[in-house]
Amino acid sequence: MSHTDFLIELGTEELPPKALKGLADAFVDIFTEQLASANLKHGEVHGYAAPRRLAIWIESLQQAQADETLERRGPAIQAAFDANGKPTKAAQGFAASCGVTVDQLEQLKTDKGSWLVFKGIKKGVTAEALLPDILATTVDKLPIPRRMRWGSSRVEFVRPVQWLVMLLGEKVVQCKLLGVSSGNTSRGHRFHAPAPVEISTPRQYADILEHQGKVIADFDRRRRIIAEQAQKVAENQNLRVVIEDDLLDEVTALNEWPVALLGRFEERFLEVPAEALISSMAEHQKYFYTTDGEGKIQPYFVFIANLESKDPAQVIAGNEKVIRPRLSDAAFFWETDKKTPLAERITRLDSVMFQKELGSIGDKCRRLQKSTAMIAELLGSDQTLAERAAQLAKADLVTDMVFEFTELQGIAGSYYAIHDGEHEEVAAAMKEQYLPAGAGDQLPVTATGTALALADRLDNLTGLFGIGQPPSGTKDPFALRRAALGVLRILVEKDLDLDLAVLLNIALQQHSFSEEQKQVTRQQVLDYLLDRFTAWYGDQRINNVIVQAVRFNNISTPVDFDRRVKAVAHFSQNEAAEALVAANKRVSNLLSKSAEDSISQQVDQSLFSENAEVALYAKIMEIRAVVEPLFVKGLYTEVLAELAGLRDTVDAFFDQVMVMADDMAVRNNRLALLAQLRALFLEVADISVL
Repeated sequence: MSHTDFLIELGTEELPPKALKGLADAFVDIFTEQLASANLKHGEVHGYAAPRRLAIWIESLQQAQADETLERRGPAIQAAFDANGKPTKAAQGFAASCGVTVDQLEQLKTDKGSWLVFKGIKKGVTAEALLPDILATTVDKLPIPRRMRWGSSRVEFVRPVQWLVMLLGEKVVQCKLLGVSSGNTSRGHRFHAPAPVEISTPRQYADILEHQGKVIADFDRRRRIIAEQAQKVAENQNLRVVIEDDLLDEVTALNEWPVALLGRFEERFLEVPAEALISSMAEHQKYFYTTDGEGKIQPYFVFIANLESKDPAQVIAGNEKVIRPRLSDAAFFWETDKKTPLAERITRLDSVMFQKELGSIGDKCRRLQKSTAMIAELLGSDQTLAERAAQLAKADLVTDMVFEFTELQGIAGSYYAIHDGEHEEVAAAMKEQYLPAGAGDQLPVTATGTALALADRLDNLTGLFGIGQPPSGTKDPFALRRAALGVLRILVEKDLDLDLAVLLNIALQQHSFSEEQKQVTRQQVLDYLLDRFTAWYGDQRINNVIVQAVRFNNISTPVDFDRRVKAVAHFSQNEAAEALVAANKRVSNLLSKSAEDSISQQVDQSLFSENAEVALYAKIMEIRAVVEPLFVKGLYTEVLAELAGLRDTVDAFFDQVMVMADDMAVRNNRLALLAQLRALFLEVADISVL
């Protein structure tokens, strides 16, 4: 079977930069899946993505499907021929359906009789014939949330399509897709190489584009070049450039021929909070900011030009001119906002709607004042500071700075609180209330910030569940999933021994729901929060069965829940675990058949008649004395390690003792002994479900 390289390049207008990497990965994944479905084998796959193109180079693509051996069974011999040995209509019809005559059919003899059989070979379809449909299916399956049309065409894609390259070896694969016909001609850089660029073979695609078209098609290589260039131009001025991954991806998606340059702005702008400057540069202009050796922001920025200019100074001057108004706006907002203290802005929050049924932001802050103070009391921190932080928490939402730079909510409030002379912990809480903002993000540091962060999330969860608006499917406008995970992370990772049921009661006290509504909401939100643990532990590669084993105990204190899950996960690796899990399952079944709720755990030693039950009772008493203080300290890993020592004794008991004895007193006594055994494990989790 012969193989040859294949190339597909879909040329478009500039693709959405934030979506480019994901779109390119999907293009490769779906296309290779379609090749597998078509039974076309191939070698290594190379994906390319640049602002105006998605491309794939596939090494050694099979040029045709493998031939397939066919075998069809027809009518039985008795029905295929008449008494004179002539073919019947059944035989003739079968032969015709196979495209042959009756005498070309074979006979198959088995123990159950003989049949006419057709044996043939189905020729594999060529890759050249299959590839257009494979590409069309791939394009249809791309994850594009909103497709667009252009001109008078009914064709839809993420951006207008301008050209299509499809090469199988040196041969063009004929195809018409998204309004364009395939060829071997690509396009280079808009300014450096506007002329058509002919691609001779798939293997030379990237090299030809780079040297003739001034386009670096490989996304990852372009990304490395940008990072290296940015670091170099910064180091030339003894600066450090700060390169965040998301911004680097976006800048990579905006440039075909990147050239890093260093710009400067006036030092007077350094009086503005650094976050506002960074936002102006990164969010609006896609610039990388710089710092000195101590991490202090400097009046320089690195930007990436999408061309190699003969006069770089002019390009730098142009970018400096563009950023100046943005920084001037930030400086103006900073100076203007400082004239009005946060405390004087609080009344304006009554005119900002939070949610129709839950009231204004002002209403929310009044709820937070009470709940934050109560949570601070549980944490043993200053309730007065907590109440003040909650009172000011959302005041920066009505500042000019946050109106213009929404991503600075909380951060701006922290700076303004410091300027207003608020307590440093109150100022810190302004920013910390939004932490963690996402997976892996830092947690609040101060006790006041921790109390406010919990109160804010719990207010959202109880309020929206209480009015019947929990997340559904992909709809989660108030980011309740993230809020729930934030609550769990704060409690678990900060090792805060707080009960979710208690915290939810605090939050629900601030809402004007009926008592019945509060009870229903508390259980709904509690279940929702605990359900988030499934994804949490899934990321840690802990089986969900272990989580469900712990859920059995109705634990509502996340830090305790976490200790139990990790203890059971550790125990499951113990060589004694499998036998003890099986034993627990057996005990559970025996107790359930005997009305578990009515079985006493009171054991009468005088009813023992077997050495194995005497030994098990003694072992349970011995281990209980050891583990009870461990339970109190929450040392569940140590508890299960001790319980693992029961294995041999439990095995001997089941080997030598008939639990369901005819004598009811003996039977119930043995069940009571097993109930004691099971109770020891249930103090941690129901391991019988593992």
